Amino acid sequence: MIKVSDTARTKIVQMMAEDGYDAASDYVRVGVKSGGCSGLEYVLKFDKDLGETDKVFEDNEVKIAVEKKSYLYLAGTTLEFSGGLNGKGFVFNNPNASRTCGCGESFSL
Repeated sequence: MIKVSDTARTKIVQMMAEDGYDAASDYVRVGVKSGGCSGLEYVLKFDKDLGETDKVFEDNEVKIAVEKKSYLYLAGTTLEFSGGLNGKGFVFNNPNASRTCGCGESFSL
């Protein structure tokens, strides 16, 4: 399962509305792809459709879609949002990551 903090939920709902998505029926797609300075890079986008191999979760009133292969890397992750002057935006607190880069956008196992 992937958790969503209160601050992340607030920002997700706001951004989905701005981009023409409905947080009540559409999804936040969370994934992993090769890249970044640590080997694997997080992917975050909005989606209206599900794929055949997607796992679907709902936490804190946010629907999350994760492709099956990415889920292996993301199980137990909490999505947070850090705003303000020194904020990093969306932050992935991933217990599976053995190393993360300084910007927090990539990791390795």
